Amino acid sequence: MAANGTHLTATNGAVTNGAAEASAPVSVNSTPSRAAELSELIDAVKALVVPFVDNADQAFAEREQGGPAGASTASLPVRTALVETLTPKQVISRLDLNLSKGEGGGRTAALETIQRILELSVNTWDQGFLDKLYASTTPIGVAAELLLSVLNTNLHVFQVSPALTVIEKTTARELAHLFGFTGPRAGGITVAGGSASNFTSVIVARNTLYPETKIDGNGVGRRFALFTSAHGHYSVEKAAQAAGLGSGAVWTVPIDAAGRMIPAELEKRIGEAKEAGQTPLYVNATAGTTVLGSYDPFEEISAVCKRNGGLWMHIDGSWGGPAIFSAQQRHKLAGSHLADSLTVNPHKMMNVPVTCSFLLGPDLGIFHKANTLPAGYLFHSAGSDEETESGYQEVWDLADLTLQCGRHGDSLKLALAWVYEGAAGFERQTDHAFAMAALLADQVASRPDLFSLVSSNPPPCLQVCFYYAGETSGQPHTNDEVNSQRTRDAVQLLIRRGYMIDFAPGDHGGFFRVVVNWQTRPGTVEGLVRALEIVRKEVN
Repeated sequence: MAANGTHLTATNGAVTNGAAEASAPVSVNSTPSRAAELSELIDAVKALVVPFVDNADQAFAEREQGGPAGASTASLPVRTALVETLTPKQVISRLDLNLSKGEGGGRTAALETIQRILELSVNTWDQGFLDKLYASTTPIGVAAELLLSVLNTNLHVFQVSPALTVIEKTTARELAHLFGFTGPRAGGITVAGGSASNFTSVIVARNTLYPETKIDGNGVGRRFALFTSAHGHYSVEKAAQAAGLGSGAVWTVPIDAAGRMIPAELEKRIGEAKEAGQTPLYVNATAGTTVLGSYDPFEEISAVCKRNGGLWMHIDGSWGGPAIFSAQQRHKLAGSHLADSLTVNPHKMMNVPVTCSFLLGPDLGIFHKANTLPAGYLFHSAGSDEETESGYQEVWDLADLTLQCGRHGDSLKLALAWVYEGAAGFERQTDHAFAMAALLADQVASRPDLFSLVSSNPPPCLQVCFYYAGETSGQPHTNDEVNSQRTRDAVQLLIRRGYMIDFAPGDHGGFFRVVVNWQTRPGTVEGLVRALEIVRKEVN
């Protein structure tokens, strides 16, 4: 069944109900016919995925209304254009994945599997998907993924990926310039996600500030200390574990009422770490925290780092970094140019395909020195360019800048979107998304009889956090367990109405966390508020 309930089997570029022959053996002496096979298969897959996206578009009118009218939520169908909620056992049964130990089922079997995958997946193109720090990609994003699949090359050395290597270096450099990294060595690399980018920054920091650790490890009798805010991403602790420092090396720093790291508390924690015999190494500041979307005060944090012996300052802008494209919002990133490294994930706020994460910095020479290893069987481009006046030699074998050897061409996803939209288009989309977050915060704040707003108004980033109101107008229930139960129950009921939102623990139990995106429309925001009002009457 396709996402709209119709049965589709595509073959030879047309939708039929017939079966295709399994792949026949190919004569090694015949001319390959892969191009024709690819053309037929792309047409067949297109016949399945385009209706999937169209289902999301056609559901918009329903999202404006708060879901189907005139029905209790519990009586609604379990399937919407967004998703059909199923248990893991039900997904296993319905997917019925056949990994044959003999001959494969050919095109027919593959298309039937694709069809079932679409049926059993969350349709992130749906306006009701407001759950995570990403949403659907865009048509140009799909084109980028298709091109990368056709090229199927590794960006470890220039020789096998000349165009994509230049694209990565050019795109990373332009992105770095936006954050104030404008020197001759400024730029960046793509890494397999924000967590991997943050981990790489820890390794670069350690190998740069303490060069002997690159060979000798963390050192006998030395224990490094890393610092991040109480609302920082858990990837910093993961990085500490992976780097052999242990999660106990991570010191959390108190935050203010807006969720921002308090610089004075950072300085205090650094002093405490020194007193405990640890070596302060690295500070992780955040541009757009996961829950509240807060931006830390980077200029003040940089000053603390410098006063305390030059700690490495990293900015995790995985979520909120793309606000740099907006003249209205980029003030939140003031001081980003002072960072030693910075993570930004265009696959989040910018709707490019997952994954697309950059680690940026003011000096790629530092990245290279920290990560390079001799591998004469692989890296051959050293010495291909003349050194600059500063003595830096451009690195074209990009794996020599990273911890990875196998590297996907993720920068193309941002590059093609940039060619397609331009920086001006990115700015319009960013401003629109922030306007949608402000609209939702306004709608919540205007209903103290129904909601208790947790986020500031307007919120710092694209997520809006709130409780249902309790006995007192505009305040959550006095019983934290009641708040948590209402939130959890409402989130499940909202899926039946076509909306998927998240929740998080707070001071008064679990609260709603709604994440808007570039493609969210005002009607969707208003429809969600209607749905929340309906569902409130259906939870205890």
